[in-house]
Order: sequence, then C-alpha cells, then structure tokens
Amino acid sequence: MVLNQALSAAPAGSRTRSRLALCLAPATLLLLGGCATVGDRDTASRAPSVAAGATANADGAPADPELTATEAAVARYPEGAPVETPSAPAIDRSIVNPGAPMSYTVQRGDTLWDISTMFLRDPWLWPEIWQVNPQVQNPHLIYPGDVLTLTFGADGRPAISLARGGGARLDPQLRSSALDGAIATIPYSAIAAFLERPSLLTREQIREAPRVLAFRDKHMIGGSGMEAYVRGLDRGEVNQRFNVVHVGEEIRDPDDGDLLGYQGIYTATAVVLTAGEPAKAALTDSARETLEGDRLLGTDAEVPLNFVPRAPDQDVRGQIVSVVDGVQLIGQYKIVAINRGAKHGLEPGHVLAIEEAGDVARDRTRRNRGGVKPSRAFTSKVQLPNERSGTMLVFRVFDRMSYALIVGASNPIRVADVVRKP
Repeated sequence: MVLNQALSAAPAGSRTRSRLALCLAPATLLLLGGCATVGDRDTASRAPSVAAGATANADGAPADPELTATEAAVARYPEGAPVETPSAPAIDRSIVNPGAPMSYTVQRGDTLWDISTMFLRDPWLWPEIWQVNPQVQNPHLIYPGDVLTLTFGADGRPAISLARGGGARLDPQLRSSALDGAIATIPYSAIAAFLERPSLLTREQIREAPRVLAFRDKHMIGGSGMEAYVRGLDRGEVNQRFNVVHVGEEIRDPDDGDLLGYQGIYTATAVVLTAGEPAKAALTDSARETLEGDRLLGTDAEVPLNFVPRAPDQDVRGQIVSVVDGVQLIGQYKIVAINRGAKHGLEPGHVLAIEEAGDVARDRTRRNRGGVKPSRAFTSKVQLPNERSGTMLVFRVFDRMSYALIVGASNPIRVADVVRKP
C-alpha cells in the first residue's frame, strides 16, 4: 500500500529516515493511505479523498501530491518539534461475532448495518477494522457482488478487506451505469418519510407557510386524487410541487424546557393546478390523511444513506424526547427524536446506546445481631442503575436535536429513556 510506495520513494541518506517512526508507530495500521491509524475516524468518515488513498498530513489536510507519506509527515513535524503519537484502540478478535463468516459476498438488499452486525459484536466498531485496496476510489461505498473477507494479523487484530465484484462493473467511458447502486447504511423504507421532507418545523415556518383552507366538494379530509384550496400560495406557479405537512406535537428539551421545534408529519404532495388567492392544488402520494390547516413546504436537501456507523468522538448523553406516530412502546425501526444535535458533536452515522432509567427502590431492611430483617421503622431510597435496552443510529441532525432509527431493541423503549455514547 502507500507505506511501500513511500519508503521506496524516499532518497537514501535523506533526513526523512529519522522520521520513519512517525508512520511506523506501535499499534497503528495503515488502512486508507498516509499515516492514518485505526483510531483515526475523521480520516475514514469525513475525508473521502484521504480515504481513497491520497496522502494526508497528520491533521487531516491534503498534502502536497509530490510528497511521499514520509516526507509529508516530516513537513508536518519539523526538526525538533514534538511528535504526537496517536494511540490505537484496544481491538482484538473478541470484538468479532462468533458466527462471523470468513468471506461474504454482498447481496442486493443488504445494508451496511446488517453486514457490520454479521461480522462484529458491536457494529459501530466497523471503521476500526475496515480495510480496502488502494485502487478503490471511495471505500465507504459497497456494492452488490463485492466480496468482504475477514482476516487476523499476527497480533490477533481482525481486519475486513474488500475486493470489488467482477464482470458486473462497467467502465464509465462506455456511458453505462450499474444496475445496483451502493448499499445503504440502514433500510431506506424505514426512513423514507424523512427523505427530502420537512421533519422539524419552527414557529416561523408554521406562521409563514401556505396552508390548506378547504377541500373541493366539501370533503372534510383529503387524499390522493383530491383537490384542495390553499391560502398564502399567491406566488405559486402551475405544476409547482410542495410537501404537505401536518404540524405535530411540540418538542422541548427536558434539560431546560426550551422549545426545539414542532414535529412535521408528511401527509401528501401538492401539485399547483391554478395560482391565485386561494390557489388550487391536487394531492398525490398520500402517506396519511390531509387536514384543514396543514402546511405546504418546499423540499429539504436529500439525506445521504451511505454514511458509516460509528461511535461519536466525544461523550454524548441525552434523552429520547419524542417518537414519530406517538406510540407508547418503541421497537425496532421506529424513528425517535433526541435532545442532542450538531451542537453536541452528533453527525449522521453516529450510534448511541439506549438505557432504561433505573427506578428508585425503597430499602426496608436493617441490620441487627440476628442478621437482616424487614423493618417498617427504617426506610431509605436507593437509585437503581440504568439498564441497556437498545441501540439507535442517528440519520438526521439539527442544531440541538436529531432524529435516529432504532436498530436494535432488547427491551421496550420509551420516551425519556437515556441515550449515550456506547
């Protein structure tokens, strides 16, 4: 890989020889190029150019393309400068799932989370053991037909390497495209309602957005194929499309009571038929009934589905503050809102553990010479520890809150349950 190229390119007698230890530090592994380590999640998940095999400086910035990895490291740490030696996490064969296959061919319909779960006890450790060939342009995209191989090094450290599928891939110069795109991290159907559709509304959006006034033929509710009259859409153009959103419950931060926003529930797509005040629109692609007062909003930016599952870089601790559709007991593939977001270091792909808050028990026992026996005269309150109940994967992040998909549930999950870095 890059290591061999870098060493062979360094001229004999160069002062770079004394700096080779920078790229040969103990407990590091050249995965994706340069001096990246197993623990360098930023390189693997946030800098595709570095992940593709490009040489990078120790701080993640692209290096001069004319420099080898060793020369770039020397430029980063000049003579006499202190050397930062990153420490690799304690990764060994114990993290591998006992039933993991030694080789697996990616199938259509697989997700990255499913594959990570197949190989690892803790799927969010995937970036720590992920290896690719240098010629793979984007290592985070896995396609049907690709072969994943599990190997162990001399020190017992596991690694999963990728080999691209054979004849299924066509040269782009032929103006052809593969039938299968890269596999998604989580099931598309589980979060389809949140893709390109508003899911968190502010007071300003609700106040200023056009709204459904009434339905044609005096209907009380609307669905696909029906027509609705809309106020506030005087600037709309014929055939322009809008998302119709029902304003759900308000979402407040339990820590300070601040209003984070209102849950936006997609109901249908509205296509403008005639402009004016009121305007007339046709409803299509209904997901649920549309009601008078529902808002019309534009399309949000697309949510990427090929992010890499990983633990947050910093400690995160929050709560589940809301659940889509308002169910009481939350299970797998339900979408929840949590009171932590970009301000707290969260990004799409971060995995959080879910814990049921421990109850408070009354200690009705006391010690005496005869041992321990019940006593009504003496009681004390004891806080019981939290119990792990599931795992969530964050897929959409706002400033102070995020939406996450429940990817595993060992016990019923409820609003107010604790979420934290696993």
